[in-house]
Amino acid sequence: MTILTQEIPTQAVGRRKALDAYGRHIHYLRVSLTDKCNLRCVYCMPEQMVFRPNEELLTDDEFVIVLRAADMLGFDKYRLTGGEPTVRPNLAGIVREIAQLPGTREITMTTNGLKLAKLAQPLRDAGLRRVNVSLDSLDEAKFHRMTRWGHVNDVLAGIAAAEAAGMTPIKINCVVIRGFNENDLIELACLTYERDWQVRFLEVMPFADVAEFQQATMVTTAEMIAHIEATLGTLTEVNDGKLDGEARVYRLAGARGEIGFISPVSAPFCANCNRVRLTADGTLRLCLLKDGELDLKTPVRRGATSDDLADLMQHAIWRKPWGHDLANGVIPLNRIMSEIGG
Repeated sequence: MTILTQEIPTQAVGRRKALDAYGRHIHYLRVSLTDKCNLRCVYCMPEQMVFRPNEELLTDDEFVIVLRAADMLGFDKYRLTGGEPTVRPNLAGIVREIAQLPGTREITMTTNGLKLAKLAQPLRDAGLRRVNVSLDSLDEAKFHRMTRWGHVNDVLAGIAAAEAAGMTPIKINCVVIRGFNENDLIELACLTYERDWQVRFLEVMPFADVAEFQQATMVTTAEMIAHIEATLGTLTEVNDGKLDGEARVYRLAGARGEIGFISPVSAPFCANCNRVRLTADGTLRLCLLKDGELDLKTPVRRGATSDDLADLMQHAIWRKPWGHDLANGVIPLNRIMSEIGG
């Protein structure tokens, strides 16, 4: 893909449209509220992880300034991530602030589900509409081995609370790791027979200090599909093959729910990318799997307004890369996944 050579288009003051140089409309912001987590998943971080001091993270007021800038640029979808977003104090208040932005169309959250049993209804009342819940195994021993600290029943209770609060359709995220849970795909896929969930299987991506482990344990989507079909029968593609966000979606015969596959390594979906990421320490990351970032925290702390930030963000988004270079052996080095927000 050849990058466009013209300068960023001039737009009228007020609500704008954030385009990159390839003509992609960037209107989806993934907001990492914290780098901290109440689990230590083997594919994500070391057990003795050291997190950033709180003073290095954006305050609630600073988040609001940046989010207002995003709204000025036409962002309309927000996903709250972490670390684990539910460990952030005043989470419901932040959701409420996003819901009140004029252009907000959708607010979702990716969570490990451990605190959802208590938080689901308050978050729904604040404006959160849907959750993706991480669930890498239904087997308690395997789940605990993968998360190091977690208990699967706590996650299932959180999912039930989210459903009761009306945060549907539920999407279940399973990161498939060779030697840990590649044989759990069948049991997880079978959830879709009785539930109208979308169970999504993800290829693990390489990041920084844990890249060697991630690369050694990756299971490709093709392997996952072959394993499921060998046991449960043909997976029929739905949505005419169109992606649902990052997932290519299928259905088993007679199933209520769907099975999705997210394949950033074996089948990148960069051409359809419509997102950027705001890290908890205030940088705008233009591509999950590339290290280029824009520092927004420094200008905010020097008194920049949302208008000022919108200008900075618009120019950065114009230079968003076409995609990652994993196929060429280039991996992101400056952050692990929990420091980016997925």
